[in-house]
Amino acid sequence: MERRTFIKSSLLASTSLLVPRFLQASTSGIEVPSDKKLVVIQLSGGNDGLNTVVPFRDDNYYRLRPILGQQRSKVLDISDNFGLHQQLPNFQRLYQEGMVSIVNGVGYPNPNRSHFRALDIWHSASDSDQYISTGWLGRYVDNYCDGVAPAIEVDDGLSLAMKGHSYLGLAVSDPNKFYRTSMNPFFERLGAATRKQPLDNSNLDFLYKTMIDTQSAASYIHEKSRQISASTTFPTTQLGRKLKQTAQFINARLDTQVYYVDHGGFDTHAGQINAQNRLLGQFDEALAAFVQELNKGDSMDSTLIMVFSEFGRRVKENASGGTDHGTANSMFLISNQPKKPGMVGSYPSLSALDNNGDLIFN
Repeated sequence: MERRTFIKSSLLASTSLLVPRFLQASTSGIEVPSDKKLVVIQLSGGNDGLNTVVPFRDDNYYRLRPILGQQRSKVLDISDNFGLHQQLPNFQRLYQEGMVSIVNGVGYPNPNRSHFRALDIWHSASDSDQYISTGWLGRYVDNYCDGVAPAIEVDDGLSLAMKGHSYLGLAVSDPNKFYRTSMNPFFERLGAATRKQPLDNSNLDFLYKTMIDTQSAASYIHEKSRQISASTTFPTTQLGRKLKQTAQFINARLDTQVYYVDHGGFDTHAGQINAQNRLLGQFDEALAAFVQELNKGDSMDSTLIMVFSEFGRRVKENASGGTDHGTANSMFLISNQPKKPGMVGSYPSLSALDNNGDLIFN
């Protein structure tokens, strides 16, 4: 039995191994159409959710954040009680058009405030006391996806979330560079030398197969993606370039079902106002261009965008003009036809905090 077939057979018996618990109810036993695309945007460093989705009617917000609290006159209203950070006008427009679900109070028991461990938990979909070496998206690809390049992280490195048992996602920031590297004569000589040896070594067999699969994927991505270019003007920021490349992949109709993009710098222990203004502004501009380009390519109807951060920030501001590592946060889901547009779930209480002064997830 092939390794991929064996893994599929053994894991399909347990849906709990495939996806995070909060998504299981909507994915258990479902057959996912191959034309659907998931784009995950990770806000690395712990984005301050309280200053992103602002509870401006809650006096506790301004009492605990006399300096950092978003000024009421600058908050972008989305309801009678909540608004968005002032640097999110395009996101506000998408929300008003019914394209956004804001999922409130997302967290897990016994939260970990280490960036590395918190990301491991998010990426692996494990409990906080479990250690798993594969990611929830990688395991999903193992069981539900086929094709030459089922999962791509638009970066130079690969997140744990994208690593499965039998399939590792591809890290591709530049398809042309990826193709040139994979076609280096060194790999051809290595392959020729390997083919002369009996493949009775499982590690050698695995490495050889990985090399061949990578070369095949590089050729496929290169040929498909160069047939189309973006017509929307994207910002020249790093996130803008990543989402422009992602849009090009999607509109080129790659068989890829999962895309992963990172937007970092949100660890705002000091100088948070300027840093978050800049980072959320970059997110807002790049996201707007991305949605526009996908709509031009008739791809947005089949695409879901998920935005998350590894944790929120402490409710009370610190003495350095910033906030320290916290717990619960908001997640965003963006599509042309969301299941539940608007605010989903109750906003965590700012008057009933845990012993560390953190939000209690719900």
